[in-house]
Amino acid sequence: MRPSRGLMYMLLSTLGFSAMGVFVKLASADLPTSEIVLARAVVTLVLSYAMIRRAHIPALGTQRGKLLFRGLIGFCGLNGYYAGLALLPLADATVFENTVPLFAALLAWWILKEHIRWPTLVALACGITGVVIIARPTGQGLDPLGVTVALGGAACFAIAQVTIKQLSHTEHPLVIVMYLPLVGVPLAVPWAARAWVAPTPTLWLLLLAIGITTQIGQVLMTKGLAHESASRASSIGYVQVVLAIVWQVIIFDVVPPWTTLVGAVIALVGTTVVTLTR
Repeated sequence: MRPSRGLMYMLLSTLGFSAMGVFVKLASADLPTSEIVLARAVVTLVLSYAMIRRAHIPALGTQRGKLLFRGLIGFCGLNGYYAGLALLPLADATVFENTVPLFAALLAWWILKEHIRWPTLVALACGITGVVIIARPTGQGLDPLGVTVALGGAACFAIAQVTIKQLSHTEHPLVIVMYLPLVGVPLAVPWAARAWVAPTPTLWLLLLAIGITTQIGQVLMTKGLAHESASRASSIGYVQVVLAIVWQVIIFDVVPPWTTLVGAVIALVGTTVVTLTR
């Protein structure tokens, strides 16, 4: 059985966010988190506005209060994820970020009254099991602040996903996406100004790549949530754990322990189940 359009959007979104994580990890070696957040917000704001103008869509939407909340909670989640990437190994930060499906499934059940069916339960159980197996061998010695901000960011991302699901019934995906940088730019400017570091040409390219891959991931995620239940769609995010392990080996030359590989396989099995069942 072919995966639904919503799940295909979510899979492609995961690829975009995975590439973004690599670029953020590389940039965070030389730049503060605040500067990376600001650069990402500026790039995605410009891209979003250009796409909205080209599509002749009213830029500010209709449910502006809820759109502003989506921008604020997404900004908080983004800061937590980026800070976690700066303080933790790539695979570990991605593992903690991928507790989002658990939070999202519970919130979707509570707020959206979505029924969580057995394929999604299998995916969530496999994903959480995989996350625990991956995190356990490296759990000792991780920066406590990194763990805290990464989990806090995941909780914010889950709230943002449920809010996006609600907004998708009335708002265009490009409008929903634009509100994240629209809120993020004014919040990030004073924060970044206090710790500004002049980027080199290579770092400027990295910051541009972060903005572009984030835009791709955000647009595809918003489209995915418009076509699929929040709990089912968010379970696809576990693929990002597998990709993070691959990037960690290839780019950062850090080989994870065998338990990490076992956990990644279990998480991927759950994703396959929910992708191939309707």
